Amino acid sequence: MTPAQVAEPGAGRRREPEPTRWVLPDPSCATPGDELLGVGADLAPGTILAAYRRGLFPMPVRRRQVGWWSPDPRGVIPLQDRHVPRSLRAARRRYRITVDTDFAAVVAGCADPRRPHGWITAEVASAYQRLRELGWAHSIEVRWPDGRLAGGLYGLEIGGLFAGESMFHVGRDASKVAVVELVERLRAAGDAGDRLFDVQWTTPHLRSLGAVDLPRPEYLQRLAAALTLPPALAG
Repeated sequence: MTPAQVAEPGAGRRREPEPTRWVLPDPSCATPGDELLGVGADLAPGTILAAYRRGLFPMPVRRRQVGWWSPDPRGVIPLQDRHVPRSLRAARRRYRITVDTDFAAVVAGCADPRRPHGWITAEVASAYQRLRELGWAHSIEVRWPDGRLAGGLYGLEIGGLFAGESMFHVGRDASKVAVVELVERLRAAGDAGDRLFDVQWTTPHLRSLGAVDLPRPEYLQRLAAALTLPPALAG
């Protein structure tokens, strides 16, 4: 193995943190179409995990306070009957893919301040790094043949839920390649119809990869089923 292929500390050791001390909003009681359901609390590992299990995720509000979001509809990428376009199969051959070998570099690429609509603050990056150390957060790294990072994605996996947080690319189609790699790993774990690849909101970029919208009640129902499954990735 080259150094770039060695899994980081944390892989294979998923540990439950201290429970959150906050009472988080209940998306099942939210008004249809409302998305920002609460502001405040903290980014402790137990709080973030409790939020995802409830159908929420954190995103800063004006980069000062933590907002707790539940999009309605919610973007997901279905895992069944996936077809990889020929152009993406060709793109994959240009790159080398690793998993959980440089989580911090992937988050830094996603948080690049030159990117428009950036929301990943130093506090957010630190919070997800703590979750990586506890075995809950994962990264897919897409590398040029010389090992340099061309793109990637990161997110949390809780049971059969993979909550994609962000992706980036500096090489052509590198973020799409990362998504395809993740989809194949999730499918390979079985129960593809019940696993949930959450992408928060659909965008033209994500729709080109098969993302669809789910009404919030359907998302919450599927989330409950997904959380009962074993995780697909190490950690």
